[in-house]
This record gives sequence, structure tokens and C-alpha cells, in this order.
Amino acid sequence: MGALIKKIEYYLPEKVLTNSQLQEEFKDCDAKKIEDKIGIRQRHIVQENETALDLAYNASEKNLAGYDRSKIDFLILCTQSPDYYLPTSSCILQHKLNLKTDIGAFDFNLGCSGFVYGLALAKSLLNSNIANSILLIMSETYSKHINPKDKANRSIFGDAAATAIIEKSEDEGVFEFSLGTDGSGYKNLIIPNGGLRKRYDINARNIDDGQGTIRTENDLYMNGPEMLNFMIESVPKVVLNVLKKNKTTLDELDYVIFHQANGYIIEYLRKKIKIPKDKFYTNLLYTGNTVSASIPIAIKDCLDNKIIRQGNKILIVGFGVGYSWGGTIIKI
Repeated sequence: MGALIKKIEYYLPEKVLTNSQLQEEFKDCDAKKIEDKIGIRQRHIVQENETALDLAYNASEKNLAGYDRSKIDFLILCTQSPDYYLPTSSCILQHKLNLKTDIGAFDFNLGCSGFVYGLALAKSLLNSNIANSILLIMSETYSKHINPKDKANRSIFGDAAATAIIEKSEDEGVFEFSLGTDGSGYKNLIIPNGGLRKRYDINARNIDDGQGTIRTENDLYMNGPEMLNFMIESVPKVVLNVLKKNKTTLDELDYVIFHQANGYIIEYLRKKIKIPKDKFYTNLLYTGNTVSASIPIAIKDCLDNKIIRQGNKILIVGFGVGYSWGGTIIKI
């Protein structure tokens, strides 16, 4: 028995933040330079009263339309923006989606590698006969973690949710994985305060990076140069490992989709790994970096635009906060 991705849908919040709006807020910000450098023109941002759980619900309802929701017997939600410490958002989501109660559900906390890890979890549950039809959800609202005066991260990240229905199948549609972790880099993409080690500090002082970006220890911090070094080191290796484990080559694959970190990074990686441009997808222009949702959003856009078709084999690779990375090959 195998695992097959049956359906993919995604949901973007209605509010849009454009580069032109950022230019109005920050005097030294140039809308065109942002787009030219990182390939992003706009991104969708949640309202104050809108959460990752709301996005997950909307994306799930889109995916369950026309699908017998009574078949869903496991729900997995990847998010780093939960509504509550406890209970898990997946339990609340089961109720809101009116799914049956003899169903497994859990959240897991990963960022940009989340979709690949979610597929690995789903495949394991299907192969062990614990589940037959899984609703896998990626939902993220990094905008809530970013300081309003942090122009760099506000230009990169957008909010979104994406869902995939994964079923047990006679044909294999999710192949061998290569996964990796290196916690030595945890401080390079982090929200220092707000957890149980360092509580949210209402009096946290402003930290100015000297380039017009201000944050506090309560906000998301990203060390861009160190994250770039990590990606340059890890992504080529995981691509080689996935190809080796699946006894295939880039020439034998139909398409390659990386986590949509930013246009500069993924184009650099494409050239370094020597992936043909006509086999490589970039779709940050209107969404920005949507963290764990970026790969399924890209897959759905490729399907809708007939860039990939049924039966195609696609290499997918996620990488980011943790450090965490992973890759696999899927057949649509």
C-alpha cells in the first residue's frame, strides 16, 4: 500500500500588504528594490482578530467541499502560531469542521520544513493502518510575531494556510524521505520571549539593527546571513540524499519545488544545484514567504496552471527554522 495526495487547497487572508505601503511607512524603503531583490510584491496579512486556526478552518473547508468528510480519520496541523498553549488547535479544528470523533488529531511545531515532515507523518500513519484518509494542514501567521517597525521581516513573510488530503492507495504517491536537524542554529530564527523559559516582557527594550529595523525580544528575530549559510550548506545535500534514496536523478523528475524562502535564495540554490530553470517553480510575487504553507501553495498553483499534471514526479524540499530540513519525491 502507498500514500497518495488526493487534493490540495489553500486560503489567503483578505488583507494585503504591498511594497508600496511599506515604502510609505519606511522612508528608506524602495518598493521596486524589494521586488527586484527577493521577488515579492505583496503579501497577505491576517486581521488583528484573525488567527492561524481561522485560516486553517477556511483552507480545510475549501478542501473538504465535494469530499466525504466522514472518511477523514486523522487530522494533523502544523503551526508555530497556536491559538492557545493548550488545548491543541487540531482538537478545536476537529469540532469546527464537524469531523467525526473517532479520529486522531495533533499539532506539531515546525516552520518551513513542516509540509515535508507532515507528509512523512501521514505516510507512516497510513502504512501502519492507523489511518486511511488524513487531513494535513499547514497554517501560519508570522505577521503576529513581527515588530511593526521590522521592515526586513515584514517585507518577507506573509500569512496563509494550505491543506492536503492524503489517502491510502494501491499506487505509491509519496516516496522515500531525507530529513535533517541541527539545533545548533536555533538562535538564528527565534522569538526569544513568550515561552516558558523567557516570559513575554511588557517592558522589553527596543533593539535597533542600525539599518532602520527595530524589534524587541518579544518579536521574531532572523539572522539573515546565518540562515543563508545554513541553506547553502544543507539544501544541496538533502537534494542529493533524496535522489539517492529514490534511485533517481534530476533528469528523470518532472519538476522541483523548494520552500519559497525568497526569490534571491531559491534562485541561488537552483543555480548551485544545477536545476534547469524550466523544471523549477517560484511563486512568491503575490504571497511572500508563507512558511510551512509555501510548498503546498506552489503545488496547487502549478496544478491550476497546468505546469504539472497527473502522473508527474516532483521533488519537494523544505528548510528553515530549527534548523530543520527535509525532502521527498511525490507523484501527483
